[in-house]
Amino acid sequence: MNGTWSNTSATCLRDTSVTAVVFPGLYSVLFLVALVLNCLAAWIFFSIPSNSTFVVYLKNVVVADLLMTLTIPLRVLSDAGVGYGHLKAFHCRYSAVLFYITMYISILLLGLISLDRYLKIVRPFGKCFLQQVRVGKALSWAVWVVMLSLALPNVILSDQKPKILGGKLKCSSMKSAAGLLWHEGFGYFCQVVFWGTLALMVLCYTFISKKVYESYRASKSSSKAASRRTKAKVFVVVGVFFVCFAPYHFTRVPYTLTQTRSSASNCRAQNALYVTKEATLWLSATNVCLDPLIYVFLCRVFRRRVTAALSRKLLWPGAMESPTATSTQPEMSQIVFNNIMSNNSSC
Repeated sequence: MNGTWSNTSATCLRDTSVTAVVFPGLYSVLFLVALVLNCLAAWIFFSIPSNSTFVVYLKNVVVADLLMTLTIPLRVLSDAGVGYGHLKAFHCRYSAVLFYITMYISILLLGLISLDRYLKIVRPFGKCFLQQVRVGKALSWAVWVVMLSLALPNVILSDQKPKILGGKLKCSSMKSAAGLLWHEGFGYFCQVVFWGTLALMVLCYTFISKKVYESYRASKSSSKAASRRTKAKVFVVVGVFFVCFAPYHFTRVPYTLTQTRSSASNCRAQNALYVTKEATLWLSATNVCLDPLIYVFLCRVFRRRVTAALSRKLLWPGAMESPTATSTQPEMSQIVFNNIMSNNSSC
């Protein structure tokens, strides 16, 4: 069994003539932009009190994005062939695992954000236990602990001596037979995480869209600009989620199978899937730059602080008041509509 699993992908020499040139450049640009955006997001968010589950989830997304961003330089150096042997082995065993695991932590957190928005929009007057801050913190901790625990065997079982063929090292060659089995099984688990989260988001946003449409009609709003802002606020999370992550997950399973089960006779298919996987993985990594769009659209305090930071002006004294504070009690339809338009349901 060991020979079957360990030699399947090692005998196919990987063509990196394109990836070794193009992707280091793309990731370098991504790293610079992501570092600036996420440092700014962290500076702003960690000065905002965690007084809602929405803020708790957003803070955890920022942490996950920052960790993913910090793994990008090692990926750039590894793909470019700098310090090839030891650096590539370190990347395969540690930084690549952290890169992937923070991506799936972000996916789960975006699912929790969608559920949180659903609850706040369809139940504007009350809170269920899922909307309690301590529950939000507990769920966030659970996401981190579970995903990091499941990723740990990928580190432990990548203990084989790196095998360099044709001057290139493949991460799968460092895995034992048990490591390849775990790698394949964990890949399927991550597919369940992605598609399960996507199903949850579709369900939540279907109900949100219906509620918003009913409230929009009841409020008798005729502004086209307001309509566009509403649509942007409703669909920004699911839009970022689908654009970034869906292409990669269509590619991931067949690529993983070429690592663990394909024979050398399918070398051309392995190389084609490798290039496709790398391209869609880069697209997934752009999530660290697109997540700030969510903060800008859905968090009024974040948007005001960004504006203040860019203009170098202090916020007005009332700018930090709770965006949920109101002095009137409008009818239900108007409240739901306002929850979208003025971000009363966010942070």
